Amino acid sequence: MNLHFERLLERAEHLMARIESVLPQPLGAPDWSASLAYRYRKRSSGHGVLEPVRHVAATRLDDLREIDAQKEKILRNTRQFVQGLPANNVLLTGARGTGKSSLVRGCLHAFSAQGLRLIEVDKADLVDLPDIVDVVAQRPQRFIVFCDDLSFEEGESGYKALKSILDGSIASAGANVLIYATSNRRHLLPEYMKDNLGCSHSDDGELHPGEAVEEKISLSERFGLWVSFYPFSQDEYLGIVAVWLASFGVPATAIDAARPQALVWALERGSRSGRVAYQFARDYAGSHAAA
Repeated sequence: MNLHFERLLERAEHLMARIESVLPQPLGAPDWSASLAYRYRKRSSGHGVLEPVRHVAATRLDDLREIDAQKEKILRNTRQFVQGLPANNVLLTGARGTGKSSLVRGCLHAFSAQGLRLIEVDKADLVDLPDIVDVVAQRPQRFIVFCDDLSFEEGESGYKALKSILDGSIASAGANVLIYATSNRRHLLPEYMKDNLGCSHSDDGELHPGEAVEEKISLSERFGLWVSFYPFSQDEYLGIVAVWLASFGVPATAIDAARPQALVWALERGSRSGRVAYQFARDYAGSHAAA
């Protein structure tokens, strides 16, 4: 009888262990000494973990050209943050490939010695943002929660979660956390012609936006600092190409000769951006060295 009871108890404990393994678990703290940057990931079981980024992209701020005004704003805000001074959440918007994400990564390297750390969160996982904030709340470091290429469609759950943590929730993000987000959309949500149907005019002709428009701008306006990026001119693009080619060891005479090819490359890609300039420089420097 006792043997039967022990086997039954053993099976019950095994079953409980299996059930606990699939239940949501509190977010645990990672090894904070393992990296300067972390990525929040959801496992197939639904458990969230903060994974150390083993190879953090080395981005030097001096390599980012033709965005000096934007760089100054981001650096000033980040410097205030790591010094414990008031600073704002940041929304970087505008043309693709102009250095928005690279600028955030560059700030990590510039201020890591002062305790700055980066946590990258995909927009689908923003619903877990309060858990991430709780894990880092008592840490001495300063954390930028980084949302790259952020945009939402109607009704996505991450939209409400981000809106609440930025401003409006009873629980704030904490003094050691800021949110930096990049997007090609200024207001993070798609805008439709029908949204303007809710606009109204007062007797004196003043235009009042409708509720649909107000909802679309309500998230972006909760970022205290907006930094806009614009497409590069031809001369700016060629200047960036020259900087990258020089960094790859291409001699000055070859850099001048590469200008027509760089313009054709940009024409084929349909964009004169820093990303396109970097991609051309890698292609040209590699083929030049091989030849």
